[in-house]
Amino acid sequence: MQLSTILLQGTPGGGSGMSTLIMIAMMGIVFYFFMIRPQMKKAKTEKEFKETIKKGDKVITIGGIHGKILDIDDENGTYIIEVEGQNRLKIEKTSIAVDATKSLNPKIAAAPAGKGK
Repeated sequence: MQLSTILLQGTPGGGSGMSTLIMIAMMGIVFYFFMIRPQMKKAKTEKEFKETIKKGDKVITIGGIHGKILDIDDENGTYIIEVEGQNRLKIEKTSIAVDATKSLNPKIAAAPAGKGK
């Protein structure tokens, strides 16, 4: 009998269930702003970047290969890039990691359109 009364007693100074729910909601909000939202922003910028690639852009693949876009095949989802020594590689669109033109020339990338030299 004594064991059941001990188990049924609340904790000393016990909080309500409402404070627990508020704490779980706060953790969810923090999780959203520190984990989910930045990932969504990154995915959006990557998608915009891959849609704006054009012939002549210098790119770096996820494998670290530097090259220049020679041809874009939207039907097959591939690019043909030129690497050092006039060699050509056919790569998937998803394998492009960085636009080297913008990353190597930050002044050009930061300049407004039509005003850069």
